[in-house]
Amino acid sequence: MNLKTFVTGPIQVNTYLLTDEKTKEAILIDVGGSFEEIKNYIDNNKYNLKFVLNTHGHFDHVLGEIELQEKHPEIPVYMNKNDLAHLSRLPDDIKMMGYNRQTEKLKPDAFIDENSCLYIGEEKIKILYTPGHSKGSLSYYIDNKLFSGDALFQRSIGRTDLFDGDYDELITSIRTKLLTLPDETIVYPGHGPKTTIREEKKYNPYLNF
Repeated sequence: MNLKTFVTGPIQVNTYLLTDEKTKEAILIDVGGSFEEIKNYIDNNKYNLKFVLNTHGHFDHVLGEIELQEKHPEIPVYMNKNDLAHLSRLPDDIKMMGYNRQTEKLKPDAFIDENSCLYIGEEKIKILYTPGHSKGSLSYYIDNKLFSGDALFQRSIGRTDLFDGDYDELITSIRTKLLTLPDETIVYPGHGPKTTIREEKKYNPYLNF
Protein backbone atom coordinates (compact mmCIF):
# COMPACT_ATOMS: atom_id res chain seq x y z
CA MET A 1 0.00 0.00 0.00
CA ASN A 2 1.54 3.28 -1.12
CA LEU A 3 0.87 6.64 0.53
CA LYS A 4 1.27 10.18 -0.78
CA THR A 5 0.45 13.34 1.17
CA PHE A 6 -0.85 16.58 -0.31
CA VAL A 7 -1.08 19.65 1.94
CA THR A 8 -4.26 21.43 0.89
CA GLY A 9 -6.58 24.32 1.66
CA PRO A 10 -6.30 27.49 3.74
CA ILE A 11 -5.40 25.70 6.99
CA GLN A 12 -2.94 23.21 5.46
CA VAL A 13 -4.87 19.98 5.82
CA ASN A 14 -3.03 16.73 5.20
CA THR A 15 -4.87 15.09 2.32
CA TYR A 16 -3.84 11.45 2.05
CA LEU A 17 -3.84 9.40 -1.14
CA LEU A 18 -3.57 5.65 -0.65
CA THR A 19 -2.95 3.46 -3.67
CA ASP A 20 -2.80 -0.29 -4.23
CA GLU A 21 -0.31 -1.15 -6.96
CA LYS A 22 -1.79 -4.58 -7.64
CA THR A 23 -5.32 -3.39 -8.38
CA LYS A 24 -4.50 0.28 -9.15
CA GLU A 25 -7.27 1.29 -6.76
CA ALA A 26 -6.95 4.56 -4.86
CA ILE A 27 -8.76 6.34 -2.05
CA LEU A 28 -8.49 9.86 -0.64
CA ILE A 29 -8.85 11.00 2.96
CA ASP A 30 -9.89 14.61 3.75
CA VAL A 31 -9.66 16.70 0.59
CA GLY A 32 -9.12 20.21 1.93
CA GLY A 33 -8.55 21.70 -1.54
CA SER A 34 -6.57 21.36 -4.77
CA PHE A 35 -8.72 18.48 -5.98
CA GLU A 36 -7.94 18.91 -9.69
CA GLU A 37 -4.20 18.82 -8.95
CA ILE A 38 -4.67 15.59 -7.01
CA LYS A 39 -6.96 14.14 -9.69
CA ASN A 40 -4.34 14.88 -12.36
CA TYR A 41 -1.77 12.96 -10.34
CA ILE A 42 -4.19 10.04 -9.98
CA ASP A 43 -4.99 10.02 -13.70
CA ASN A 44 -1.36 10.38 -14.78
CA ASN A 45 -0.49 7.33 -12.71
CA LYS A 46 -3.50 5.41 -14.03
CA TYR A 47 -5.13 4.86 -10.65
CA ASN A 48 -8.86 4.33 -10.18
CA LEU A 49 -10.21 6.58 -7.43
CA LYS A 50 -12.85 4.50 -5.62
CA PHE A 51 -14.09 6.95 -3.00
CA VAL A 52 -13.23 9.75 -0.60
CA LEU A 53 -13.26 9.29 3.18
CA ASN A 54 -13.74 12.10 5.67
CA THR A 55 -12.41 12.02 9.21
CA HIS A 56 -14.90 14.78 10.07
CA GLY A 57 -16.97 17.58 8.58
CA HIS A 58 -15.08 20.77 9.46
CA PHE A 59 -14.81 23.13 6.49
CA ASP A 60 -11.03 22.94 6.13
CA HIS A 61 -11.21 19.18 5.58
CA VAL A 62 -13.96 19.17 2.94
CA LEU A 63 -13.50 22.26 0.73
CA GLY A 64 -11.89 20.25 -2.07
CA GLU A 65 -14.76 17.78 -2.02
CA ILE A 66 -17.24 20.47 -3.01
CA GLU A 67 -15.14 20.97 -6.15
CA LEU A 68 -15.04 17.20 -6.59
CA GLN A 69 -18.81 16.87 -6.47
CA GLU A 70 -19.25 19.67 -9.00
CA LYS A 71 -16.88 18.15 -11.57
CA HIS A 72 -16.77 14.43 -10.72
CA PRO A 73 -20.11 13.44 -9.16
CA GLU A 74 -19.38 9.78 -9.96
CA ILE A 75 -16.78 9.64 -7.15
CA PRO A 76 -18.58 8.93 -3.84
CA VAL A 77 -17.85 10.88 -0.66
CA TYR A 78 -18.30 9.14 2.71
CA MET A 79 -18.51 10.49 6.26
CA ASN A 80 -20.27 9.84 9.56
CA LYS A 81 -23.86 11.08 9.88
CA ASN A 82 -23.16 12.73 13.24
CA ASP A 83 -21.19 15.44 11.43
CA LEU A 84 -24.01 16.34 9.06
CA ALA A 85 -24.67 19.46 11.16
CA HIS A 86 -21.20 20.77 10.28
CA LEU A 87 -21.96 20.61 6.57
CA SER A 88 -25.01 22.83 7.03
CA ARG A 89 -22.78 25.30 8.85
CA LEU A 90 -20.05 25.46 6.18
CA PRO A 91 -20.72 29.01 4.88
CA ASP A 92 -21.02 30.44 8.40
CA ASP A 93 -17.98 28.59 9.70
CA ILE A 94 -15.85 29.85 6.82
CA LYS A 95 -16.85 33.44 7.63
CA MET A 96 -16.29 32.88 11.36
CA MET A 97 -12.72 31.74 10.70
CA GLY A 98 -12.05 34.93 8.74
CA TYR A 99 -12.15 33.64 5.17
CA ASN A 100 -14.05 35.62 2.55
CA ARG A 101 -15.25 32.80 0.35
CA GLN A 102 -18.62 31.74 -1.01
CA THR A 103 -19.21 28.00 -0.92
CA GLU A 104 -21.89 25.41 -1.41
CA LYS A 105 -22.75 22.71 1.07
CA LEU A 106 -21.23 19.26 0.71
CA LYS A 107 -23.67 16.40 0.18
CA PRO A 108 -22.23 13.03 1.25
CA ASP A 109 -23.11 10.08 -0.95
CA ALA A 110 -23.34 7.73 2.04
CA PHE A 111 -22.82 7.70 5.77
CA ILE A 112 -20.36 5.27 7.34
CA ASP A 113 -19.61 3.99 10.84
CA GLU A 114 -17.66 1.22 12.55
CA ASN A 115 -19.93 -1.42 10.97
CA SER A 116 -19.26 -0.27 7.40
CA CYS A 117 -17.27 -2.64 5.21
CA LEU A 118 -14.82 -0.83 2.91
CA TYR A 119 -11.71 -2.07 1.11
CA ILE A 120 -8.82 -0.78 -0.94
CA GLY A 121 -7.50 -3.68 -2.95
CA GLU A 122 -7.61 -6.65 -0.58
CA GLU A 123 -6.97 -4.46 2.48
CA LYS A 124 -9.96 -3.91 4.74
CA ILE A 125 -10.33 -0.40 6.14
CA LYS A 126 -10.93 -0.49 9.89
CA ILE A 127 -13.19 2.41 10.83
CA LEU A 128 -12.89 3.77 14.37
CA TYR A 129 -15.50 6.10 15.85
CA THR A 130 -13.50 8.76 17.70
CA PRO A 131 -15.79 11.65 18.69
CA GLY A 132 -14.65 14.63 20.73
CA HIS A 133 -13.20 17.04 18.19
CA SER A 134 -16.62 16.69 16.57
CA LYS A 135 -19.54 14.34 17.16
CA GLY A 136 -18.96 12.44 13.94
CA SER A 137 -15.18 12.15 13.95
CA LEU A 138 -13.80 8.94 12.47
CA SER A 139 -10.28 7.54 12.33
CA TYR A 140 -9.11 4.96 9.79
CA TYR A 141 -6.67 2.10 10.39
CA ILE A 142 -5.26 0.80 7.12
CA ASP A 143 -2.18 -1.37 6.59
CA ASN A 144 -0.74 -0.53 10.05
CA LYS A 145 -1.29 3.18 9.42
CA LEU A 146 -3.69 5.29 11.47
CA PHE A 147 -5.35 8.33 9.90
CA SER A 148 -6.50 10.19 12.98
CA GLY A 149 -7.97 13.37 11.51
CA ASP A 150 -8.02 16.09 14.16
CA ALA A 151 -8.35 13.68 17.09
CA LEU A 152 -4.67 12.97 17.71
CA PHE A 153 -1.60 14.96 16.67
CA GLN A 154 2.09 14.69 17.39
CA ARG A 155 2.26 15.41 21.14
CA SER A 156 -1.12 17.13 21.04
CA ILE A 157 -4.83 16.53 20.54
CA GLY A 158 -7.62 18.21 18.58
CA ARG A 159 -9.31 21.32 19.88
CA THR A 160 -12.67 20.89 21.58
CA ASP A 161 -13.86 24.49 21.86
CA LEU A 162 -15.72 24.43 18.54
CA PHE A 163 -19.36 23.49 17.94
CA ASP A 164 -20.17 20.04 19.48
CA GLY A 165 -16.60 19.44 20.70
CA ASP A 166 -16.14 17.62 24.00
CA TYR A 167 -12.77 17.31 25.75
CA ASP A 168 -13.63 14.32 27.95
CA GLU A 169 -15.15 12.51 25.00
CA LEU A 170 -12.02 13.12 22.92
CA ILE A 171 -9.68 11.82 25.61
CA THR A 172 -11.85 8.71 25.99
CA SER A 173 -11.85 8.16 22.23
CA ILE A 174 -8.06 8.40 22.03
CA ARG A 175 -7.43 6.13 25.01
CA THR A 176 -9.96 3.44 24.10
CA LYS A 177 -9.76 3.42 20.30
CA LEU A 178 -6.31 4.72 19.29
CA LEU A 179 -3.83 3.97 22.07
CA THR A 180 -4.99 0.33 22.01
CA LEU A 181 -3.49 -0.07 18.53
CA PRO A 182 0.02 -1.57 18.19
CA ASP A 183 2.79 0.72 19.44
CA GLU A 184 4.50 0.69 16.04
CA THR A 185 1.42 2.08 14.31
CA ILE A 186 2.31 5.21 12.35
CA VAL A 187 -0.15 8.03 13.00
CA TYR A 188 -0.98 10.36 10.12
CA PRO A 189 -2.93 13.33 11.54
CA GLY A 190 -5.11 15.93 9.86
CA HIS A 191 -2.43 18.60 10.22
CA GLY A 192 1.29 18.55 10.91
CA PRO A 193 3.88 15.77 11.06
CA LYS A 194 3.32 12.06 11.50
CA THR A 195 4.00 10.28 14.78
CA THR A 196 3.54 6.82 16.32
CA ILE A 197 1.29 5.35 18.96
CA ARG A 198 4.39 4.56 21.02
CA GLU A 199 5.55 8.19 20.92
CA GLU A 200 2.15 9.53 21.94
CA LYS A 201 1.84 7.13 24.85
CA LYS A 202 5.23 8.28 26.09
CA TYR A 203 5.34 11.98 25.32
CA ASN A 204 1.86 13.39 24.71
CA PRO A 205 1.16 15.72 27.68
CA TYR A 206 -2.61 15.30 27.30
CA LEU A 207 -2.44 11.52 27.63
CA ASN A 208 -0.28 10.97 30.69
CA PHE A 209 -1.81 8.21 32.79
